[in-house]
Amino acid sequence: MRPTGRLHLGHLVGALNNWARLQDEYECFFMVADWHALMSEYANPSIIKENAFDNIIDWIACGISPDKATIFIQSDVKEHLDLFMILSALTPLGWLERCPTYKEQIKELKNKDISTYAFLGYPVLQAADILAYKAEYVPIGEDQLPHLELTREIARRFNSLYKEDILIDPQPLLTAFPRLLGLDLRKMSKSYDNCIYLSDSRDILHKKVMSMITDPKRIKRTDPGHPEKCNVHSYYAVFKPELVEEIKEKCKFAQIGCTECKAKLSEILTEHLRPIQEKRNKLISDKKQISDIIDKGKIKAEEVTSGTLKEVKRVMGI
Repeated sequence: MRPTGRLHLGHLVGALNNWARLQDEYECFFMVADWHALMSEYANPSIIKENAFDNIIDWIACGISPDKATIFIQSDVKEHLDLFMILSALTPLGWLERCPTYKEQIKELKNKDISTYAFLGYPVLQAADILAYKAEYVPIGEDQLPHLELTREIARRFNSLYKEDILIDPQPLLTAFPRLLGLDLRKMSKSYDNCIYLSDSRDILHKKVMSMITDPKRIKRTDPGHPEKCNVHSYYAVFKPELVEEIKEKCKFAQIGCTECKAKLSEILTEHLRPIQEKRNKLISDKKQISDIIDKGKIKAEEVTSGTLKEVKRVMGI
């Protein structure tokens, strides 16, 4: 996960809840991708270190356990850039130019100049992040399959060039997760300023929820609603599914107004985030504990990646 800002509800339901489950089933490595963050935040890089620390606090508060998984920061493990350099030398430029998310990211981050050499090559660094660990599985959504396939192509090209199967083909661990739109119906993103952050206070959260766009066809309180077209209703489906049918019926027959519906959602989200925020506040007060977790993760990550790099250099003869 790139440390480009505070974590929000989209991160919680789209990644962190799944990570917490996976750590009980697999040996997991969870990485703060600070080199990847630099590719979009190079003009103001001082925020990356602070965000990295803050993000790890949120991970742990959301259930990621350093006793079950390896938590580390990308730039602490030099083998990532070593393997990136090697893989860059053999990755055809055309493979990067056809990457489907390249133009998408440029469009989404149009307030930043990311028409750079590093950003064009970030899928190669992403491949190094995966291949350095000989990862068997990568948990992704379907939209990220092209990225993983590029990683697999790079691994196959390396193995073909040097006549030995050193880098393994990582398989997708397809993950179905709820998609939360932002307050304005666009993708939830810091760059759009439409997020509910995991650290938002009760008052801030309430204000944000009350500003959410609801059913555009429901003008008056007495108008029947269309919950299937309402963003607020989609949040109920994720955070309080047992109330979905009740709220749906009340909305359709104008038995509940949008203001009341949003106020109820505000309370639901506040209660959902309460234990996360309580744990978060305790972790913030013990920064040495977080530093120790990061140091321990670095050692574990280096144990794995250094072995991979030795093999890579051996078959290359360098």
